Amino acid sequence: MSMDFIEALEEIGKEKGIGKEVLIDAIEAALISSYKRNFNTAQNVRVDINRNTGVIKVFARKSVVDEVLDPRMEISLMASRELNPNYQIDDLCEIEVTPRDFGRIAAQTAKQVVTQRIREAERGLIYNAFIDKADDIVTGIVQRQDTRNVYVDLGKVEAVLPLNELMPNEKFKHNDRVKAYITKVENTTKGPQIILSRTHPGLLKRLFELEVPEIFDGVVEIKSVAREAGQRSKIAVYSRNPEVDPVGSCVGPKGLRVQTIVNELRGEKIDIVRWSEDVEEYVANALSPSKVVSVDVREIEKMARVIVPDYQLSLAIGIKGQNARLAAKLTSWKIDIKSESQVDEVRESQNEDEQMPSDDEFVEENQ
Repeated sequence: MSMDFIEALEEIGKEKGIGKEVLIDAIEAALISSYKRNFNTAQNVRVDINRNTGVIKVFARKSVVDEVLDPRMEISLMASRELNPNYQIDDLCEIEVTPRDFGRIAAQTAKQVVTQRIREAERGLIYNAFIDKADDIVTGIVQRQDTRNVYVDLGKVEAVLPLNELMPNEKFKHNDRVKAYITKVENTTKGPQIILSRTHPGLLKRLFELEVPEIFDGVVEIKSVAREAGQRSKIAVYSRNPEVDPVGSCVGPKGLRVQTIVNELRGEKIDIVRWSEDVEEYVANALSPSKVVSVDVREIEKMARVIVPDYQLSLAIGIKGQNARLAAKLTSWKIDIKSESQVDEVRESQNEDEQMPSDDEFVEENQ
């Protein structure tokens, strides 16, 4: 080792963001293991690297005792005082034991340690960069695919997009560009692992934030999102400024803003509804595009009973109940939908029951 070595460590430290002292401490620790392994010794040793010259020395550390039982770990008081007259019983005595050819071993060990620390530092930088992007949207290039995952290059790291996080019938080829939502960032022994999703409701929210300046600026707020990926979604929006139409802002001129998002999501239908503090109004809006006659809110059950025109019943419920299901997810209320004719039938049935005589009345009339 030499002064050039110390200067090289300083350059590496500046370039990779690793302190010189951190590297030297790591090299010293690694050299202790290398010394014990190469010279087949179990004695307690300390390795010292001179911070100015780069000179490496190895010191055996022995306890000062009256009677030596283990020469590898102990030294007599008399022998220790030949090295330094100030030694006392139970002191730790250091004796230089640097081997002649230790420089070669030290160079190899230093190279391995520095390489490992650089790799760890780079992984740490990548992890720190992406941990702040959790729950955010990223764009990457598809690299490959196996039976479980699609692997996406994000520049400094390869992210994992599980096949079960793809939308139905969605397929990607090598070099395809893909936008995805980061659901998890983990720091593993193999480096940072970033998990992506194309089905998460957060992807829809982030896409609207990218496309709608009013949302990015905070004038329009996304209150809730309900999504069945690849098929249909609902998003509830609210404007802090009464002069700004939140739904119109999200739709955009001639529908361009929402259409851009629909295209990104491969034709997924998106209903944009106005959020309201009034639960009745909010539930009615959530069932869009269906028209609603009335909404009866039951706070205790957290249920909303909705009446719709007969011709709107199938539209309100949706194919396989999808519209009603998404509206319930969006509002966090149970929704029971009835047509006007169904309600009328129930009322008529109740009226008939009220008009029918009781058993006692029937007996009295026939006595």
